[in-house]
Amino acid sequence: MADVISEYQRWKQQGADLRVQAKQAIETRYRDLLIEAVRLAEEYRADFGSTLKPPVPVTSFKYKAGVHKAKKKTAAPPKAAAKVEPPPPAAKANPKVAGLQKRLAAAKKKLDDAKAAGGVTRILEDKVYEIEDELRLAEQ
Repeated sequence: MADVISEYQRWKQQGADLRVQAKQAIETRYRDLLIEAVRLAEEYRADFGSTLKPPVPVTSFKYKAGVHKAKKKTAAPPKAAAKVEPPPPAAKANPKVAGLQKRLAAAKKKLDDAKAAGGVTRILEDKVYEIEDELRLAEQ
């Protein structure tokens, strides 16, 4: 009887060890696959200009390649944007013009960031054009 019990306990311990090993192997494989998926998504976005959509059952994959890349590339442009940003001194006389100039500077910065990231710029170009028109009308 003691042999059966000790054999059962040994078997149970081996099962627990195997369970831990399997858990670690699955977690490692899962992380590797996610890393590869991120790499493929970045490569797809860089080559084709759009993001891959995950399959319908996948709802918890929240990686956004565009945001991640934009953060890396915005490290250098703020210096250039700071040179563009200062409005002329006459803008302080009219608060509407000052507000439009701030909006224009922000829109141009977004446009530059989008161009640097290789994204779609048509909408941003239209927005800059609209703000410039509003600014011309406000200055008249």
